[in-house]
Amino acid sequence: MVRERYLQQLDLLKKSVLSLGEMSELIFCDSMEAVIDLNVELARRTLALEPEVNRLEEKIEVSVFDLLALQQPMASDLRLVVSALKISADLKRIVGLSINIAKIPGKFEGGHIKPLIDTKKMADIAADMLENSLKAFEAQDVELARAAAARDEEVDKLFYSVWVELIEMMAKDTSIISKATYLLFLIRYIERIADHCCNVCESVVYLATAERIKLN
Repeated sequence: MVRERYLQQLDLLKKSVLSLGEMSELIFCDSMEAVIDLNVELARRTLALEPEVNRLEEKIEVSVFDLLALQQPMASDLRLVVSALKISADLKRIVGLSINIAKIPGKFEGGHIKPLIDTKKMADIAADMLENSLKAFEAQDVELARAAAARDEEVDKLFYSVWVELIEMMAKDTSIISKATYLLFLIRYIERIADHCCNVCESVVYLATAERIKLN
């Protein structure tokens, strides 16, 4: 009975992390849609989800501390508990960055100063990294984790390309500085989200192999 309860707690912890992952995916995708379409109402609904994320993160923390204090997990079980805590922290940071993105439409008057083609490409890649990093966690799939993290280089290349373009645009037309600055923040948020996805992938590798590596 005690062992069964212990295994249920581990399974519940894993499911809670995956639920947080689903929330982070939703908030990131909706925040990007709100920015691209300058949809203030969608941005408002997205911002309203943050308290739910906070409650889920607190639930994960309580589960982790209960397992550590009362069950004293060993070996792979301990790695799962530690990885769950670290992954949840990265997912919470992804949510925080996505919330920052969702705040942009409310500050952005008028249309965009340029088509957000490469910015959307960045976001699509980051969203794919997030989705696959969570799939890798669920399946403890090291190869999928490595493949997801490898896409960070694509995000970085697009980031620097868009960054240079925006700086050059501001140099030519100072009237767009305010809007361009928000776009600079936007691509920085996306780039950081991709970095946190890499962190999740590193945690997956640690969970599956006990090996600590850097993937970005």
